Amino acid sequence: MPATNFDLDGKVALVTGASRGIGLAIAQAYALAGAKVVLSSRKQEGLDKAADQIRAIGGEVMPLAAHTGSSDAVKTVVDQAVHMWGGIDIVVNNAATNPHFGHIMTAEESHWDKILDVNVKGYFRVVKACVPIMKERGGGSVINMASVAGKEPQPMMGVYSVSKAAVIMLTEVLAAELAQDNIRVNAIAPGFVKTSFSRALWQNEGIYNAVVKAIPQRRMAEPDEIAGMALYLASGAAQFTTGGTFVVDGGQLVGGSYSPF
Repeated sequence: MPATNFDLDGKVALVTGASRGIGLAIAQAYALAGAKVVLSSRKQEGLDKAADQIRAIGGEVMPLAAHTGSSDAVKTVVDQAVHMWGGIDIVVNNAATNPHFGHIMTAEESHWDKILDVNVKGYFRVVKACVPIMKERGGGSVINMASVAGKEPQPMMGVYSVSKAAVIMLTEVLAAELAQDNIRVNAIAPGFVKTSFSRALWQNEGIYNAVVKAIPQRRMAEPDEIAGMALYLASGAAQFTTGGTFVVDGGQLVGGSYSPF
C-alpha cells in the first residue's frame, strides 16, 4: 500500500461518542474515505440522527447505542459489527465525560470514579473487546482521544486533565504491547474545540475570551479540523506510526502565553 494512501475502502471502523462533535466529524471523514462505520454512544436517538447525516453523504453506517462503562454493552456492539460486516479494523475511543468543573480539591470521589471509568477504563474496555477481532483481520488502528489537558493542566479541569494524561500513557502501553500484532495505537490531543461538550467554555463570553487569548490562532477549532488527523492515523499513510500523541490545538501548547502586542 502506498505510504500516501488515505483510502479506507473495505475497512470497518468503530467510533464511540459518535452522535455529535468530534466523533461525528471523524465518522463522516471515514465514511467519505470508504469505510463502513459503526457509531456508538449512550442514546439511540442521537445516533440515528448522526447516521442519517452519514447516509446523506453516501456512507454505510450502523448506529448502536451502548455505554462504555459496561463491558457487556461494549461486547454487544462489537459482536453486532462482526455479525454485520465481518470484523473491526479501526477503533476510535472518543466517548468522554467531565461532571466536575472547578478546583480539584472540590471534586468528590464520585467525580473521580465517573471520569476515570468513562475516560480511561472505557477506552480499555473497547480496545480489549476489539483486539481479538483485529488480530484475526491481520492488524488495525486504535485512536484514543486525549486532550491538551493531558499534557498541560487546564484551569478548573483538574480531574479531567488527570484522566487525559492517563489516556496518553494507556496509548503508549498499548502501542508497545500490540505492535507485534500489527495493531497501531495512537492518541490525538485536541485543544479547545467548539462542541456541545465544551459549551460551558464558549457560551460564557469571559471564559471564551480567556480561552482564545491563550491560543495563537485566536480561535477554537471546529470538529472537522480534528478529523483529518484521525483519518491519517487510521489509514495506510500511518503504517509506521504508533505510540504517538498528536496535538491539534492551534498552537496553544507551544505559544499560549505569546503575544506580539
